[in-house]
Order: sequence, then structure tokens, then C-alpha cells
Amino acid sequence: MLLTVSGPPGAGKSTTADALAATFGLEHVSGGDIFRELAAERGLTAVELNQQAEDDDQIDRDLDQRLRAIALERDDVLLESRLAGWLAGDAADIRVWLDAPLNVRAGRIADREDKSISTAREETRTREESEALRYQNYYDIDIHDHSIYDMRINTARWPKTEVPDILEAAIAAYEPAADEGRFPIEDIMYDF
Repeated sequence: MLLTVSGPPGAGKSTTADALAATFGLEHVSGGDIFRELAAERGLTAVELNQQAEDDDQIDRDLDQRLRAIALERDDVLLESRLAGWLAGDAADIRVWLDAPLNVRAGRIADREDKSISTAREETRTREESEALRYQNYYDIDIHDHSIYDMRINTARWPKTEVPDILEAAIAAYEPAADEGRFPIEDIMYDF
């Protein structure tokens, strides 16, 4: 089984992905972990590599290429990243998008990173705008198009312990033989 969990910063991707991977016995592959591996391979910290990525689009492409290869080559994986659903494409059994209002996500990020909510909100907004432009330019992906996802959940509506339970019930009920079709992913330029 290949599951993907995607969404913006602060939506609860890692927390949810950890729980789902444990429940279904899947390897949890995080885009953040792959990014840190890329940094280590280059002898850099993640912060240093992130700074370089602002001027070197190959860094993003290398990360995305690894995530796509994992999706296409491995079994029993939960792939978690902003683009996981798009990168896994039709190889994914179920694609999930998690979201929450910006103020909620900024509050979560502020708590996690020990910064003010206003700083977290502005940094998050800036980051999201930058990423949206890069995804559009690199692959012709509109990150705001959620039509490819099988499930979309506003994680601000339920306690963080309940979101995985909701998804677990839906995933456990999934019967591939009864699947009448997922939304296809078309016209994406995987130009790594």
C-alpha cells in the first residue's frame, strides 16, 4: 500500500503520518528527512541547504526526484511531503491533504519553533507563496488544486489525536476491488 499525506506547514502532516504509518505497518518517508539527507550528503545543515535552494532549483528537484522514486519503487510506504500526492501520482492508493486556517497553523508553528505567532504567520505566508511559484514553474503543479486528493481534512476542527482515527477508519474501509477510480494526475512535467 502507498499512502501520501500532504499539506501546508503546520497542518499536522508529521503527527498524522506517524500515526497512520504505525497503524498500517508502513515505512514513513518524510520529505523533511530526505531534505536533511541531501544536506548531510553535501556537508551542510538543513538551514544552509535551504538557503542555497533559494538560488539553486536543482536542490528542490533532487528532493522531489527521490520522493517520486520511492513512490514508484517501494511497497508499504507512507510518503509525507507538500507534493507527495502529486509526486506519487497514480501509484498512490490513497492521497490525503491536511489543512487548517493560516492563523491556526501559525500558532502551531510558533509553539513548535518558539517564536511569535505574527512572525510564524508572515514566514509561513512567504514560504507558501514561494513554494507555490516554484511548483508551478518546475512541474506545472498548482498546489492549490486539491482535486487529486481522496480525502481533505481541516485539522483545526478535531483534536490532533482524532485526525488519524478519522483517516484510519476511511483507509481501513478502502477496498481496491470496489474502487471506481481515483482522480488522475495529468499534464505534470516531472523535470528533475
